[in-house]
This record gives sequence, structure tokens and C-alpha cells, in this order.
Amino acid sequence: MIPAPSGGPSASHNNKRTLGLTLLIIAVVALPWVLSWGGASWLRILNFALLYVMLSLGLNIVVGFAGLLDLGYIAFYALGAYLYALLASPHLTEQFPAIAALFPSGLHIPILAALVIAALVAGIFGALLGAPTLKLRGDYLAIVTLGFGEIIRIFMNNLNAPYNITNGPQGINMVDPVRLAGIDFAKGWIVGPVTLTSTHLYYYLFALLVILIVLMSFRLQNSRLGRAWMAIREDEIAAKAMGINTRNVKLMAFAMGASFGGIAGALFAASQGFVSPESFGLMESLVILSMVVLGGMGHIPGVILGALLLSGFPELLRAVVIPLQQSLFGKVLMDAEIIRSLIYGVAMVAVMRFKPAGLWPTPKRESAQ
Repeated sequence: MIPAPSGGPSASHNNKRTLGLTLLIIAVVALPWVLSWGGASWLRILNFALLYVMLSLGLNIVVGFAGLLDLGYIAFYALGAYLYALLASPHLTEQFPAIAALFPSGLHIPILAALVIAALVAGIFGALLGAPTLKLRGDYLAIVTLGFGEIIRIFMNNLNAPYNITNGPQGINMVDPVRLAGIDFAKGWIVGPVTLTSTHLYYYLFALLVILIVLMSFRLQNSRLGRAWMAIREDEIAAKAMGINTRNVKLMAFAMGASFGGIAGALFAASQGFVSPESFGLMESLVILSMVVLGGMGHIPGVILGALLLSGFPELLRAVVIPLQQSLFGKVLMDAEIIRSLIYGVAMVAVMRFKPAGLWPTPKRESAQ
């Protein structure tokens, strides 16, 4: 085989890829500093957007790759959050003397171990959810998953008697922040002339984990398992006739997607320092599903776009609507929350009417629109 010349197409493609990767790294590193000019609140909004990206990528495995409608995905987010809150706060040692005797200095599990535990437990619950739904499709599957999500939320809200495990609707506070390599994320980190605040540190941690989850999603999509998921999505009967074990493949989709939700939940609890059942309602599940549908089901870049738009645009609108009304009319005619909900609804209807495959669908689905 004759090697391609140094200036040939292969070298040009590698150069473009290297340049694109370099620009992406620069953008990821510089973005929090650019947003900080507008105030620390914008960086906190970006951190929440990254959590939603993780959740959307996890749900995309179930809905986008495997074609299984899941309306209870927020349950795995709640499981991850409460697991970290219980294992990294004084709550259990204060409520149970036996645990206090075993851990006199309190439970303070490291964040890396917590992420592994959250992923495993959420994955197990994902498989348990998938097991009774293997023969369900469409609306019936949606109803069962919806019920599962509500059951988890109600459990979290009521497991404060006879033994106080979750502290009920009051939630769990004093949750440990992330501590990595001797760096306490709650206190920030000073590196020479640069001061990294707590929000900056959480941003870089979330961004790193988002990159890892994106890489895992691409590998899964192009793997044998990913192709089996897509075969089930297109035609489950044909996939089964071709020898695909649809039972195991579906369970893997539920478990893998749930594990991403568990990781995001543990990070949420660590960054907030507090968890309560009200953060894991049905509306959150619907919002995450909307992100996947809006961006483009099954298309990883589209799902990321949908998550960033639906998590960031409402906050941008909130900051613009009130000053705009005051400058035009001299007073506020309509509350920002009402306008935000109105535009949100109109945008979703318009997208479903004119771009049913999403804003950034896969090339195959885009050509079919």
C-alpha cells in the first residue's frame, strides 16, 4: 500500500480535526471567564445546563437509541442525589446511633466513590424498571415509567417515619461539597494569580464529565449494542427475527441510561449542599424529554443543543423581558414567568410542526423530513 503524501487528504483531515479539538478546548476553558463578566449567576446557570446535558444524554439512550418512551427518568436523578446526600452528610449518623458508633466522625464518602455507587444503584433500578415493561410499548410504557418516577418521589417525601431516612419534605442539608486532590470546591482554589471560585471548579468538573459521557455515548452508538438498540427502535419484531436478544438489550438501555442520571444526581447534591423531593417532580422529567425531542432524538450533538437551549434560554429570557417592558411601556405588563411559558409552548409546537425530527436530527432523519 502506498502511503498518503504528507499534504494529501488524510493529512488535511487530521489537521482540521486537531484544529477543531484545540478550539473546542480553548472555548471550554475560557467560557466561564467570559460569562463571569455578566455576573456569577450566569455561570451557575451554565453549571445547571451541563447537568441537564448529562441527563439528556442518559435519556437519549433509552428514548433516542432504543425507542423506549420513558417519562420517569427523573427518578434516577433523585436516586443519585439522595444516595450522595445520605452518604456524605450527618443525617444518618444523627438519626441512627448504630451508624454513629461505626462512623464516629460521620459519613463522608469521597465523590469518586459516590459517583460509582450512584451509577451502579441507578443502573440496577433502571434494570428493575425495565424488567416488567419488556412487553409494553408506546402509551402503556409511558404510563408505567411515569408511575415509577412518581413512586420514587413519593417515597423520598414520606421516608421520614417510622425511621427518618430521607427527612421527608424538609430534605437533607449539610451535604458535603466535592473534595478532589485536597481541593475543597466549596472554598475555591487559588492558583498563582488566578482565583478559581467554587462555581468555576464545579463548571470544570461538570464539563469534564460531560465530555466523558459524550465519548461514551458515541462509542455506544457505534457499538454492536448501539446498533441493536437502533434495530429495536426501527422494528422490534424484525430485530428479534434477526437473532437480537431484545429482552437483554432493552434492559441494558434502561440500566445504562439510568446510570448517567445517577451520576448527575450525585453531582447535583454535592454542588447544592441540599436535596429535597420538590426538585424531582414530573415536570422535570417532561423538561428532560423535551430537550431530547427538541434537539433530535438519537443524535448526540442535537441532544446537547436541545439541553443547552431549554436550560439556558428561559433564564436569558427572564433577564431580558422585564427591562424590555420597562423601556417600552414604562412598567411591567406581564410577568416574565408567563411570557417564558408562552414562548416555550409556542416554540415546542412550532418545532413539532416544522421540524418534527428536532432542530438537529441525524442526517438520515433530516432527509426524511
